[in-house]
Amino acid sequence: MASIHKLAWLLSLLVLSITATCEPCKSLNFPNNVNYATCKDLGVLDSSLHWNYHQSSSRVDVAFKKANATDSSWVAWAINPTSQGMVGSQAFLAFRNSSDATLKAYTSSVTSYDTLLEEGSLSFPVYSVSASYSNGDMILFASFKLPENTTLLNHVWQEGPVSNDGTLGMHSLSGPNIQSFGTIDFVSGKVSETAGNSKIKLRKVHGILNGISWGILMPMGAILARYLKAFDGRLGATWFHVHRACQSMAYIIGIIGFATGSYMARHNRHHSSHGCIGITLVCLASLQVCVAMFLRPKKDHRHRIFWNIFHYVVGYGTIGLGIWNVFKGIDIMEAREWKSVYLGVIICLALIALVLEVITWILPCINKPNTHSKDQVDVVDQRIP
Repeated sequence: MASIHKLAWLLSLLVLSITATCEPCKSLNFPNNVNYATCKDLGVLDSSLHWNYHQSSSRVDVAFKKANATDSSWVAWAINPTSQGMVGSQAFLAFRNSSDATLKAYTSSVTSYDTLLEEGSLSFPVYSVSASYSNGDMILFASFKLPENTTLLNHVWQEGPVSNDGTLGMHSLSGPNIQSFGTIDFVSGKVSETAGNSKIKLRKVHGILNGISWGILMPMGAILARYLKAFDGRLGATWFHVHRACQSMAYIIGIIGFATGSYMARHNRHHSSHGCIGITLVCLASLQVCVAMFLRPKKDHRHRIFWNIFHYVVGYGTIGLGIWNVFKGIDIMEAREWKSVYLGVIICLALIALVLEVITWILPCINKPNTHSKDQVDVVDQRIP
């Protein structure tokens, strides 16, 4: 009988340990000695959320934990009663300044993407807000009253850097930092992570389309046009058709990529310089297409020289601007592996262009007729009876 009790006790411990492993948030002990009835491990940023909901008063006691927080960083958890995402969020924040090890917790209402997260009141009653920091774990405690007749809300969580003077810096605009939002039901305990993956996929599609069009196909089209002319006698006008096909593909793909960027700019934070360069590229490319198709004079026309100058200047300017903007886009996405790959592609194209440039200088020398040898042959032929 005693052995059965021991076996049951061991099985209970095993079940509890498995449960704690599956849901790490339930194994946490908080410095305020509060036990939270509900907890959920959030999918990104090493975060978990714990809360008690008091139905009679619509009061919620929350503990938001951010693991692996740096010595000088801020963390935030917010609910958004009006919409998804950042704007409209009613935020609870905490940060630790590494210069003097001070810890501060406060509230802030986010009204725009350019917010500095200044301290301010929220749109609902807040009873308390505090924070603790230990061994890289930043825990934000808050007690507040839910908005009237609301238990299902959008929520957002975030982290970012803090400068030495205590200024809160901008959080990262890629990876987990743009996936940290979802919905929470304080009654049922259901937490769902909103599909920020669609935005991430759209950013990737935007980057791939524009990288291929402005960053690869257009330089390739220029290289093909310039160096296939060296074989003009053998290939005829093939260089022109290849050049036109390559640049047409680049233009069409670039327009699609520009459309995805315009859509994201209307729904997300807008990167002004990157977007302005994109608009400039589309305008220059569209102008180039119109001039090339409808205003190209014949080769023997006296104004052809001016058309050639315009075509070269706008073409090479668009290519250079496009490559620069591709690198800017990669930096915005913080995709280091993409940057390495694209840099390798550009280096390969540059090396190919260099080799072909050398060939175009050598070919005329090889194909130049040897008049001296021809004269000698004629003399020999005259001497033969």
